Amino acid sequence: MPKFGTHIRHQRETLRREDPRYSLRQIAGRIGVEPSYLSKVERELEPPPSEPKIRALAKELGEDPDSLLALAGKVSVDLQIAIRKRPLLFPRLIRELRKLPDAAVLHLIKSLQSGKKPKENP
Repeated sequence: MPKFGTHIRHQRETLRREDPRYSLRQIAGRIGVEPSYLSKVERELEPPPSEPKIRALAKELGEDPDSLLALAGKVSVDLQIAIRKRPLLFPRLIRELRKLPDAAVLHLIKSLQSGKKPKENP
C-alpha cells in the first residue's frame, strides 16, 4: 500500500497531465494550505494534514475520503464517536469482520443499508 503523500502526489500529477488546475499551487490554494506544506506532505517530509484538509483534498482529487484517511493512519471523527458509544462491541465487530472475505462484508453492508436485519443466532 502506498504512503499517503506518495499517493496524493501520484493522483494529483495524473490529473494535472489532463488539466492544469491540478498544479500543486492551485490544489494547495483550494484546500487552504501553503504550497510548500503540500509539497512536503507529498514528499513524505511532513505528516498528513488534519481530517478536514484530507477531506478537502479527497474532494479535489475525486478520492474516497475514508480511503485517504486510512492511508494517513487516521479514523474519521464520526467513526471515533460511534466506537466510543459502544466501546466493547465495535472492536469485537471489527475483529470479526477482518476475518470475512470482502464479498461477505459487502453483503452485510447491503443488508444493513436495505433495512433488513441480519438473522440472529438463537
